[in-house]
Amino acid sequence: MSFRLAGCRPAVVNAVALVLALSSSAVLAQNAKVAAKPNAPAPVASAAKPAPAASAPAAVAPMAAPHDDNWMTTTKPGDATAGQAKAAACGACHGMDGNSSDAQYPKLAGQHEMYIAHQLHSFKSGERQNAIMLGMSTQLSDQDMRDIGAYFASKQPLPGVADQALVEHGQKLYREGDPQRGIPACMACHGMDGRGNPGAMYPELTSQHAQYIEAKLKDFHNGVIWGPAAHAQIMPTVAKNLDPQDIAAVASYIEGLHVADHGANAKSP
Repeated sequence: MSFRLAGCRPAVVNAVALVLALSSSAVLAQNAKVAAKPNAPAPVASAAKPAPAASAPAAVAPMAAPHDDNWMTTTKPGDATAGQAKAAACGACHGMDGNSSDAQYPKLAGQHEMYIAHQLHSFKSGERQNAIMLGMSTQLSDQDMRDIGAYFASKQPLPGVADQALVEHGQKLYREGDPQRGIPACMACHGMDGRGNPGAMYPELTSQHAQYIEAKLKDFHNGVIWGPAAHAQIMPTVAKNLDPQDIAAVASYIEGLHVADHGANAKSP
């Protein structure tokens, strides 16, 4: 965001000049009086003291626009062909086909169209904080977001591999949860095979990088919330009851989840 100073009107300039002149006269008169008293201390002209500069915070989060999901009903279904060209810049981090090679960036291949579009919208509005994604999403229209979502939804996620030492614990949490500690089963929202629920805005998790899942669960555990929407409040509530071992285990298990027939997911609205 850039800022510019508004132009000064002549009347304002003249008024400022008059105030400065009067201030200077007052200071000269005060100095003259003090000169008549040899032992008097030198005067300090308060008018000449610079005003303290306003200290800007090191990082200021952009103000989120009021939450509004009307764009979800006023846009057309995404066009995967148009989305391919629009998603070209996304490939640098997420892979040209949505299969990121760097585990810190999520796989987008096979993710639901509207989930991708909704997250892009949240980055653009500032409801979800990420400096890189804010810059990437700022120039996108709502229709662009749906087109990009449709493109990645049409792609097949490459399967991942779970750490065998973590599978038992991760599987138990994913499929059964831990009611005594207030941890619901992950599959209650994300499905047995990790496909998620596009209508409820629950993302697909299957084959997602364990490193990315682990990082997001830690964020949720620490109270990070991705906007005011009702579905965005769920994960921080769930993750606060997970300990580091739980997080590592369920993240690894999710990476090993595979979907035998993923083609149907590409047709999700």
